[in-house]
Amino acid sequence: MFKSKPMSSGARLRRLKFAAAALLGLAYATSAQAADPIKIGFSMALSGGLAANGKAALLAIQMWAEKVNEKGGLLGRPVQLIHYDDQTNPSTVPGIYTKLIDVDKVDIVVSPYGTNLIAPAMPIVMQKQLTMMSLFGVGVNEKFKYDGYFQIMPMGPKSNETISEAFFDVAMKLNPVPKTVAIVGADAEFGKINTDAARILVKKLGLKIVYDRSYPPATVDFAPIVRALQASQPDVVFLASYPTDTVGIVRSINEIGLKTQLIGGGPVGLQFAAIKTQLGPLINNMLGYELYVPAPSIKFPGIDDFIQAYQAKASSQGVDPLGFYLPPFVYAAMEVVGQAVEKNKSLDQKTLAKTMHEMTFKTVVGDVKFAPNGEWAQPRVLMVQYRGVSGNGLDQFRKPDPYVILYPPALKTGEPATPFEKK
Repeated sequence: MFKSKPMSSGARLRRLKFAAAALLGLAYATSAQAADPIKIGFSMALSGGLAANGKAALLAIQMWAEKVNEKGGLLGRPVQLIHYDDQTNPSTVPGIYTKLIDVDKVDIVVSPYGTNLIAPAMPIVMQKQLTMMSLFGVGVNEKFKYDGYFQIMPMGPKSNETISEAFFDVAMKLNPVPKTVAIVGADAEFGKINTDAARILVKKLGLKIVYDRSYPPATVDFAPIVRALQASQPDVVFLASYPTDTVGIVRSINEIGLKTQLIGGGPVGLQFAAIKTQLGPLINNMLGYELYVPAPSIKFPGIDDFIQAYQAKASSQGVDPLGFYLPPFVYAAMEVVGQAVEKNKSLDQKTLAKTMHEMTFKTVVGDVKFAPNGEWAQPRVLMVQYRGVSGNGLDQFRKPDPYVILYPPALKTGEPATPFEKK
């Protein structure tokens, strides 16, 4: 039987020092790991046709990250935003998201802005099995049916149908009730989704389609389309256009003097300050969908403070100075992400998606609860008729006056003005 040799005092001291150093190293490594940022990656349209919207969305995301980091970050870690300009070009999106995930090693992905750019990101996100917060997509997940997709635009479970349903809800209450309809939309994802839904709804309503036209996204001269609309003499006209198209269509409508009962529905662009002020009184009596307007019937905790803070920053950064449409909902999308991460207590993607399906989120645009397909459980899109716009000044659009809410009934502030005639 052997007995171990007694350890000298010097050896005991060296062992204690080694153990202390090891513990210190472990503590340092743990601390360093805890301080590693949570990387949130996305592409954004900072150039190209949607740049004005993309820059406003980016500012809202940056405002959220700044506020979160002031409070200590998420899970005790700072938030780091990693983003690239997708140039409003869908073909750039797959490469950007591959880089974000494989090279930048982001922890969370957020979508680009807009339906046409979200769709090409989906296969990459699905392949990597990541949860994605989506910014203003219409009907994107109808095709993919991905459990990790969540969308902040308040379109409801059937997001592809919401805009057309809101427009025709207003139209079918007119006196006289319309019998004929014209449908015009861009030959791109947003236009196709909304015009397809409009055709199905029109058939159910028993209306006759007297004109149905999709146009290439590069179209710049809309006079032939508007002349054809005029010749077909529809009772109502449903539009699904993107911002630059909307400007061209509205100008042609006014130059030619289109006569109909109602026109509008899904013209993207009327929601933004730059286009509101560019067109001014030319938008009077048109119908456009909005998500938030400064009406007395629409108040959410924190919305006024956010709008005030956003407008103060926007004025110096050259982005949408009103910030009613996009920024509050993009900020709310990031509030959803932050609350879900904190509730989940980890960045595990599967459990994060489960948490987002289960929670009701408190945001600056009110309570947000997702349906199984990742859309809002309840829609809350406004159908607004622009009225009383005089000149091209911005300040008039800060007030409730130019916005007459016609839908939904619970938020209605007036009756539609008809017929729509520009002379």
